[in-house]
Amino acid sequence: MSEVRDLLIELGTEELPPKALKKLIQAFEASIKQGLEKSELSFSSIRSYAAPRRMAVMVTDLQVRQQDRQVEKRGPAVAAAFDDDGNPTKAVQGFARSCGVDVDDLEKMATDKGEWLVFKQLQKGAETSTLIADILPQALQALPIPKRMRWADLPGEFVRPVHWLVLLFGDEVIPLELLGIKSGRESRGHRFHNPEAIYIQSAQTYASQLETEGHVLVDMELRHKTIHDQVLKIATQLGGEAVINEDLLDEVTGLVEWPVALSGSYDKRFLELPAEALISSMEEHQKYFAVRDKAGDLLPYFITICNIESRDPAQVVAGNERVILPRLSDSAFFWDTDRKQPLADRQDKLKTIVFQNKLGSVFDKSSRVAKLATVIAKQIGGDASLAERAALLAKCDLVTEMVGEFPDLQGIMGRYYARLDGENDEVAEALDEQYLPRFSGDKLPQTTTGQAVSLAEKLDTLIGLFGIGQPPTGVKDPFALRRAALGVLRIVIENKLDVDLADLLEVAQQGFDNVLTEKNVTSQVMGYFFDRLKGYALDQGYKADIYEAVLSVQPTRPLDFMQRLNAVAEFRQLEQAKSLAAGNKRIANILRKNDAEGEVGAIDNALLQEPAEQALADKLVEVTDAVQPLMKQADYTSVLRCLADMGETVDGFFDEVMVMADDPAVRHNRLALLNQTRALFLGVADISSLQE
Repeated sequence: MSEVRDLLIELGTEELPPKALKKLIQAFEASIKQGLEKSELSFSSIRSYAAPRRMAVMVTDLQVRQQDRQVEKRGPAVAAAFDDDGNPTKAVQGFARSCGVDVDDLEKMATDKGEWLVFKQLQKGAETSTLIADILPQALQALPIPKRMRWADLPGEFVRPVHWLVLLFGDEVIPLELLGIKSGRESRGHRFHNPEAIYIQSAQTYASQLETEGHVLVDMELRHKTIHDQVLKIATQLGGEAVINEDLLDEVTGLVEWPVALSGSYDKRFLELPAEALISSMEEHQKYFAVRDKAGDLLPYFITICNIESRDPAQVVAGNERVILPRLSDSAFFWDTDRKQPLADRQDKLKTIVFQNKLGSVFDKSSRVAKLATVIAKQIGGDASLAERAALLAKCDLVTEMVGEFPDLQGIMGRYYARLDGENDEVAEALDEQYLPRFSGDKLPQTTTGQAVSLAEKLDTLIGLFGIGQPPTGVKDPFALRRAALGVLRIVIENKLDVDLADLLEVAQQGFDNVLTEKNVTSQVMGYFFDRLKGYALDQGYKADIYEAVLSVQPTRPLDFMQRLNAVAEFRQLEQAKSLAAGNKRIANILRKNDAEGEVGAIDNALLQEPAEQALADKLVEVTDAVQPLMKQADYTSVLRCLADMGETVDGFFDEVMVMADDPAVRHNRLALLNQTRALFLGVADISSLQE
């Protein structure tokens, strides 16, 4: 067994971007792992560490060197390697020279196609330490850093200035100069508690040494949990519960090396403000965690995470209480100022906000959305007048002071201000619900008015951007069209709204007059919906071939599409499914080869010559009568169960009947018989696409 050692890489920097730290360290670990695997170096495990001033990766039981391997290069054929006098040709001389040997050192290899000259050599595996010198710079270069920086006159670029590099392989330092820094085994502790160098004994002692000697919890997961537990504990001591925003928790984890949670308080008068405004102010500006009581109402406390264990915590708390006062005072001022003007009076200001250069202002968008929302509201059993009112007010809070300071409160503040203005409760709720779902797995709008406005807003955006030739490309999606499309699908499917997206897209397109420049916009957007629906269906556990079977018939009602998926999934479990899928595939191939697809002509019973084709014709009549009422009820599961009874009849037809009869009339009649059979199945899905 080859010798193994542990590898430790630590890059010490100035404070890294806290919101990006988690993504950076995950990418760093993945790149190191990929580099080791590409170099064919085996190891037991790999893990990463990250703190504000460092990124580290530890690899356990890493091979000291690559395995030796036999290298074999095939040269020219023996027949072409020597002339008539037995002298080597230029071809074989060049091959030998490229291998660094004489022609006499080449070996012969016999194959089915003749005899060839080959070069064989045992290639020694490279030392791991030399390979790391290439893997590490490549891993750093591959990190997702949008903008790199230079510092002083040092070579290289990175997200922050680099101050030290630990590169330990077993007990030895791998010598390397990177970003102007020479590798060693000295790390640094906490910037204030222990700024001195820490001599790292080994990769295995790295985390414990930094914790005990350096006052640094370098394990990001442990630090995350420590902060979480401290916040919960203090909130309980305050008689409440912590409001824990996971994004804030991740950010704070990236801000501190040695977390110490402390609590402070603020004036109770601020509790008159909307809770979301207070929470946003605390989280966005101060990185505080809010506290609420068992009923969900805010308590006048906050929890802050310090990066130092102070000898006088009271002074730290007092300082934080002084800092939060002007922040909350600003929020109170915005709240008082905004309430002096009704939302409806702010509509004209939306004319000054550009939604998109070619698509007009936010005011223009609101007008389009209002018209579309009334159409949707009527279809889903809502109040068209409420939907129109909500859509016209939907973006008015964008020009309020509160949303100007806290953009994440858009919609939320609109709801508060609409209620204060005396607007209908459902209208007020819709101003918030228009943005739902805000993220994957988020809640959906529950009021019909909110559903109508949310759907209209998203459909308008999709048609508009596709219509001017700006669909999402690669990772670029500035208008969040992917999220909008998936949001539409979730609202329709999970709220069981029986609407036709193709029809709604046509209505949405009409709202743009002659602004759109692209052709076939609605079909483009519908295709985009089908792509998103595939991902949604696969997440729900449906197989790809089941999705393709339903997609083949292009149902444009998402709820109906999902009902068909469920029916095909159940049909697939039946005994007859396999043979019927094969039969449908055979029918489709015959019709395609004879250019007879879709020609559902009448069947002439007088031309039915064979008992098997007469049986199929009789079965068609019987099954058609049975499935017609089921199709009207969209009971696709029962439809396919009825169609499953055709299995033996279809098999009998193919066993006993020659479709391509010599008599053109008989042949045409049999093709019509197959077309009607296939049409019955295509009423639900194309089961010929199902894989065995």
